[in-house]
Amino acid sequence: MAKEHSFDITAEIDKQELKNAIEQAKKEITNRYDFRGLVAEVDYNENSKVIFLTATSDNKAEAMFDILVSKAIKRGISAKALKEHKRDSVGGGNTKLTVSINDTISKDDARKIVKEIKDLKLKVQASIRGDEVRVVGKSIDDLQAAISAIRKKDLDIPLNFINMK
Repeated sequence: MAKEHSFDITAEIDKQELKNAIEQAKKEITNRYDFRGLVAEVDYNENSKVIFLTATSDNKAEAMFDILVSKAIKRGISAKALKEHKRDSVGGGNTKLTVSINDTISKDDARKIVKEIKDLKLKVQASIRGDEVRVVGKSIDDLQAAISAIRKKDLDIPLNFINMK
């Protein structure tokens, strides 16, 4: 009897690397000349998976967001994991940018992934297991073809392919 192989598709990110990226972004913001003497705050709420960027203008908040994304990418975190959620005006003419951290696969996205895998007509089975998708097949080549096809699909979530057995 042939052995079955499998892998999991998740959107999980390394929380420690995210914290490191946030700390690096804070350092760069405090050292940059164009932020000297201005309001430029970065607050991370780990429980609600939200980062608050407060700056004196929309342009400064956007620059802070760009710095945060570039530091995250350098730490191996996909830019798709950080989404601008909303932009508010706060006291003193400041702007508060709320960045949400996307590290789960929604039910709709999981269904899209399963449908894509089934449309490939490979000899693999895909099933939804909570916030991850498990793909099982007898041929490693079929599993690798499924990984390649899902990567090319370019979904709006950061995908990780783990536990290849």
